[in-house]
Parts: sequence; structure tokens; C-alpha cells
Amino acid sequence: MNFKTIASTAAKVKNAITGNGQPITTMSAWRDFAGLSPTASDLSEITYFTCLKTLSESIGKMPVYLMDADKNRVKGHETNRVLSIQPNSATTPIKFFTYLEYCRNHYGNAYAYIQRDVRGRLEGLYALDPRAVQIWLNNTDMFSSRKYYYYYTDTSTGKSYWINPDDMLHVTSWITERNGLAGKSVREILATNMTGNKAAQEFLNNLYQKGLTANAVVKYVGELSKERQRVLLDNIEQQARENGRRLISLPVGTDIQTLDLKLTDSQFYELTKYNALKIAAAFGVEPNHLNDYSKSSYANSAAQNLSFYVNTLLYNVTLYEQELNRKLLTVKEQDAGMQFKFNVAVILRGDPTQQADVIQKLVQAGIYSPNDALSLLDRPPTNGGDVHMINGAYVRLEDIGKAYQDGAKNNNDGQEP
Repeated sequence: MNFKTIASTAAKVKNAITGNGQPITTMSAWRDFAGLSPTASDLSEITYFTCLKTLSESIGKMPVYLMDADKNRVKGHETNRVLSIQPNSATTPIKFFTYLEYCRNHYGNAYAYIQRDVRGRLEGLYALDPRAVQIWLNNTDMFSSRKYYYYYTDTSTGKSYWINPDDMLHVTSWITERNGLAGKSVREILATNMTGNKAAQEFLNNLYQKGLTANAVVKYVGELSKERQRVLLDNIEQQARENGRRLISLPVGTDIQTLDLKLTDSQFYELTKYNALKIAAAFGVEPNHLNDYSKSSYANSAAQNLSFYVNTLLYNVTLYEQELNRKLLTVKEQDAGMQFKFNVAVILRGDPTQQADVIQKLVQAGIYSPNDALSLLDRPPTNGGDVHMINGAYVRLEDIGKAYQDGAKNNNDGQEP
């Protein structure tokens, strides 16, 4: 397979992403750029939207740091400004990672172009619309050495670009295609269930528009043609909707009988709640994030938050960390033990009492110094606060009882013969 020249220069791809220098001035253009076009009807399903919001905001609000092999933060690295202050001239880190996580869940893939200067130094990261990116695989080589490239098409200019994998951040959903390169979104997997939930919401919307009234049967005496039936029903319906009135007039010999419709009889609420929990489970989102506190207590909610991190976010965070390590660090830096870490402490913070209890135990155990504890509370360090302290009464297991033996020996030495 013959590939075109890879357009990896910063100027070409930057122009492609920003629409060849043309500013985005309309809300519809912004929605298209962010992947939030009105055609994305799955976003109207409230459970699906809530799950996307929970996962995207959870990733977005966690700061990411570069750590060395001794778990110290590395300062002065080229990635610090890009990941902590400004990935590119148009966005901030929280918006950048929030959008990537949204794309990863909604489309199954999230892409960001890595812009470098002529010397190979990092200049910026640009999120791409997953719908405009294709993965091309050279299947003529041996399966263990097949190369692949990203093919990006700018929807504003119609220009296309080949991008080297080393110049692209790519995170996928947990389920991928056979070759493992492209991810598959949850909405594709749960298409049938999503259709049912949207139909239920549409049913409720129609019911609200009709004033929560059920269907009705119009009784009349005599025979009417289809055209006269249509005229009669249109007149009655127009009266019922006019100015929100509750009373209507009927022709002589005509009567209305409503068809009893109770949502409780069809267990509408139970079925809707069950379907919502199934969608949330597919995303790994806990019920309390859906405002379902029917079986929750204060302690149970805290446990659900911890479970959400361990069972869901930990995997998602690791995806980003490993991709950043692989694409933004040199081989020398990787061998030296440097790696990116998301600060998960921002989502695991409890109430002030819990925080104080945990920090106090960590300081008393000598794991944290007082200055480490102050940094967790966003407080400035204090002089002499870098000392690790521990209870002096602690002894090693093999030294248990030694103090009593030494004391008895001293007492015997002090006695007169």
C-alpha cells in the first residue's frame, strides 16, 4: 500500500484544525467542532448524558503531573506548561481532557495532534474530531511489523492529512476492533437499549404536551365519512389545546370517553429506572451519580465514590497516563523512570473531619511530613516542617521486652553484695 507524504509539520496541521485560520464565530460551528451537533440524538437520553458528564468531568478536573523515579514532581519539563496551563492557544487543561474523555466514551476514540517545532520540542496539543479521523493499516507487511497512520480530514477546507502515530495521542474505549487500534463506543453496543430509553422519553414528552391526559374516544350518532370524521376530531383537538382551556363544546349527539392510562399499571417508573441503571452499569457509573439514593446512606455514598474510582476511573486514568508516557517522553526519560500521574486526591477528598483524620494518621505514622500535610490542604509550608516524626515508644519486634531486661540488669548491678 502506498501512502502519501505524512503532513507532520506544525503549520499544516494547525491550519487544518483551526479551519485554515478562519475563526469559529457561530454556535452551530462550535457545536460541530466540539461534536455536539443536534444530530447527536443519543445525548438527549438523560442517563446517557449524565454518565458522559460524570466521566468527562472526573477526568477533566484531575491535574496531571510529571514524576521522576523517586515520585518527586519534575519541574521545568517541556510538558509542564502544555498539560498544566495551556495545551494550545484555544483551550485550558480541564476543557482539553474533558473533551477527550467525552469523545472516548461517545465515539469510542479520542485523538489529539501533538504539535512539535523543527527541533522536535513540544509546542501544543490539539484535540481532533473523531468523526474526521481514520486509521489506515498497511496489511501487506508481516502482522508483527504492520505500520499504521492516521488520516485526518478538515471539514472546513476539505483538505486531508496523514499523521504519524508518534504525533498523535489516541485513547480508546475498553472494547476495540479486532486489530485493537480503534475503539467502540458504549452507545453502539447498547443501541437497542438506548432506543428503548429514548422512546420512553418521547412518550413522556408527548404526554406532557397533551396535559397528562390519556387518549379519548369520541362517540357520535350516525354515520360520518372519513373526511367529516377528520374535521370533527380536528375541531375538538383544537379547542382542547386553545389557550390551555379545560372545557370544550361538543356537537349535539356527541360524547367523549377517555381511555384510562396509568403509568403505575404498566410499571413505567420501575422499567425506566431499571434501564437507567443498566446504562450506568455499562459505563461503570454508580447509582448515586444518577441521584438514585433509594438504597444509599452517607457511609454507603462514600463507599460508592471509592468504588467508582477503583472500578471505573482507575482504568480510564491509566489509559491517559500510559499514552502520555508513550508519546510525550523520550526513551531516555522513560528508562529513567519518569512518568505522568493524575492527582486522584482531588476526587477522593472526604469531608473536613475525614480529611483531618486521614492526614493526622499519615503524619503520626511518619509517612507524611507536616509540610506534606499542609500541601494537601493548599497551605504554605512552615519552617522545619519537612521532618518526618514517629512515636518514640515504637520498637522493633525483636526488641520487644528488651527495655525490661536492661532495667532489671541495672537494678541487680546496683545492689550491694
